[in-house]
Amino acid sequence: MSKFSAVSRFTPPLQFVRGWRVKTALAAAAIAIAAIAIAAALLPLNDAPCDGLDINPHNYYPPADDARTVGLLLNEPKSICGYVLIPGRFNNYVHLIDHLGRIVNEWQFENKVYLAELLDNGNLLVIILEDDDSDGRNIAEVDPNGNIVWQYTHIDELHRDFIKMPNGNVLMLAQGVKTREEAIAAGANPDFIPEQGMLYDYLIEMRPAGSEGGEVVWEWSSWDYITQNVDAAKSNYGDPSDHPELIDANFYTGATPPGPRSLRDWLHTNAIDYNPELDLIALSPRQFSELWIIDYSPATEEAAARSSPNPRKDGALLYRYGNPRAYGHGTNADRQLFRQHHIQWIAPELPGAGDILIFNNGHASDEYPRQYSSIDQIVLPMDGYEYRHEPKAEYPPPKLVWTYTAETPADFYSGIMGGVQRLPNGNTLISESTSGTLFQITPDGKTVWKYVYPMDGDTPLKQGAEATLLTTLSNDGLLNNAVYRAYWYPPDHPGLQKYDLTPGDAIELYE
Repeated sequence: MSKFSAVSRFTPPLQFVRGWRVKTALAAAAIAIAAIAIAAALLPLNDAPCDGLDINPHNYYPPADDARTVGLLLNEPKSICGYVLIPGRFNNYVHLIDHLGRIVNEWQFENKVYLAELLDNGNLLVIILEDDDSDGRNIAEVDPNGNIVWQYTHIDELHRDFIKMPNGNVLMLAQGVKTREEAIAAGANPDFIPEQGMLYDYLIEMRPAGSEGGEVVWEWSSWDYITQNVDAAKSNYGDPSDHPELIDANFYTGATPPGPRSLRDWLHTNAIDYNPELDLIALSPRQFSELWIIDYSPATEEAAARSSPNPRKDGALLYRYGNPRAYGHGTNADRQLFRQHHIQWIAPELPGAGDILIFNNGHASDEYPRQYSSIDQIVLPMDGYEYRHEPKAEYPPPKLVWTYTAETPADFYSGIMGGVQRLPNGNTLISESTSGTLFQITPDGKTVWKYVYPMDGDTPLKQGAEATLLTTLSNDGLLNNAVYRAYWYPPDHPGLQKYDLTPGDAIELYE
């Protein structure tokens, strides 16, 4: 089996295929009878109206609320029903569960999967890690049965995000390497560049072809838009504060003098999104603690031939927000983003359509301690297709129209990773990644659905147990059930029509 291989397993009702399940139909029937006796105890979890879902649990026997540690912990009537796709950050599985935490489909890969998305055709698009130390450099489309439909191996790492474009192409975020000599030649300070060189981020849009690879039809590279104030002999020399549309090759986030590795992972961009109405792309460079907006500029004959509602075609930054210090304006006190993830435009049919939603992680540092996370919804300062901005000035801030933090802020904190999704009823699904906790909140911030991913690496957890602590991460625990980003899908999603949605067992163990 190759590194891209995957198998899918669906556990239908009354079939017990795992070794830890009941072995005979007789035992299964006995347990089903016992389930009737405890049905009343389950009502608090199962009273939410769910069109198209059987809310009577099958083979689902959670203990009393105070003993429940994983799986479904909360399900109130204001939650919205649907299905959740969960790729485990530290295992080889992708799980599709229903609103009650029961398996609808399961894929097992030979290597770990970083990110997964359900497509309209019912297949998954996934980033597969090449090895345990990689951030991912392989992308594949797999069908509901785990068969590889298409795959692509990129020479550099495919880094943390992708977008399925309206034209069927795949826009991918990648991370390349410039040698130490190349970085210095571009004006990077030699005191801060390690021997291994300097990482930079870029985008490629690929038109898939056949079962492997395809044609790259559009590219954008951060390296093409850098400025620097270290080497006056270079053509890109200038004061970064005079060129906010460019990227400072020597910016670093530390408060103390940078060390020799400060510019190794220069940007660490972790999320991208595309707005077809505006024909713009949003990026999330984590190390800069900023949101960037760029033009979807044509770079090939095909891209140039498409129609666009705006005239901008140079590829430089059109707007940036979150940390004006990154381009020589303001101080650290003006910072609004803290190593954010999963920036996105809210889709047209959803509440808040057109606004930008951000998982604002927070960061436990001496420089600017903010050891809690927030979800921020902002409206960018646009005039038509243009952003209000004076040359050589700080970009005007957006309007913050909604934000969520926990009542005790430190109770919601994922210092790394993180996901957020606006739902059709106005609720918001949040992936608190480091603890493997998924929860749904109402617009007024009330938690109405909560699920803790019940895996410890590749091992399902027994109810009452907890995942292994991997590291404290500056007092923030990273657990072995971490989830980089989960996605919610409505029962009528086109891709779900390819599945038998009869629920199977819960992931967690009750024996």
